Amino acid sequence: MKLTIVGCHSASPRFDANPTAQILEVKGHLFLIDCGEGTQVQLRKFKIKFARIKHIFISHLHGDHFFGLVGLISTFKLLGRDAPLHIYGPKGIKQAILLQLKLGKTYTNFELYFHELESNKPTLLFEDAILSITTIPLKHRVYTNGFLFQQKPGERILNIQKATQLGIDSSYYQKAKQGFDVPDSQENIVSNTAITFDPAPAKSYAYCSDTAYCEQIIPQISNTTLLYHEATFLHQHAQLALKTMHSTAHQAALIAHKAKVGKLLLGHYSGRYSDYNEFKLQAQEVFTPTELAMDGKIFEI
Repeated sequence: MKLTIVGCHSASPRFDANPTAQILEVKGHLFLIDCGEGTQVQLRKFKIKFARIKHIFISHLHGDHFFGLVGLISTFKLLGRDAPLHIYGPKGIKQAILLQLKLGKTYTNFELYFHELESNKPTLLFEDAILSITTIPLKHRVYTNGFLFQQKPGERILNIQKATQLGIDSSYYQKAKQGFDVPDSQENIVSNTAITFDPAPAKSYAYCSDTAYCEQIIPQISNTTLLYHEATFLHQHAQLALKTMHSTAHQAALIAHKAKVGKLLLGHYSGRYSDYNEFKLQAQEVFTPTELAMDGKIFEI
């Protein structure tokens, strides 16, 4: 998994602070997570190929998370896109996008599939042989979801030395890597664990967009490899976080600590701050492996 931060700031975009958008790459597949104003410009800046984006996930219908979507769709049309596009977001997103296209007499020459969400329980949105994507219900002023991306375990790793020693024919290697017991040269069945190693641990990424402090998400994101959690405010402005149903860096770190995640990534900073390092310092008082999201920064998961 590779995560590219396209934008990580809150509210109004500035020349040096772009609203929320991320690209998650999983084995060659690109998933766009949120699409704030100016996202397509940022995608070009970071040389991300539009055609590879087949699925877009919108956490909620506040402008700094989806105002860039209709522009991106229109550009897809201008570029001659013909591949279908799947959009996952709160109920109402289909009406919002199609109305803008209709009033502008802009009709796509590719299929648009809207998957509208309204459940307050984790919901499986996407699944293939590589990964699954599930909603993370969050607590904000409007209906909001985060998204949990979970890789599926890979094939077992063949112990070629042991397999050769036991006389396992190479035609059985693939079956062994798939977890099956296989026969040796004497037709004796050899346990799979005797000739293979466990696969590398499956990676996971939890994206927690705008939300108040919400311990209900902890069981679902427990032991996640990387957690992105909004941190709009510093601890000294906790009352503002409470009023606007956002989180502080300290609160994000508490969630990471209690969920025992591998690493915490902070973002969605309020424009009132100029020193973002203070977010990291406050979070690290609770959870040491904390990083700061910054526009254009790439994280290998």
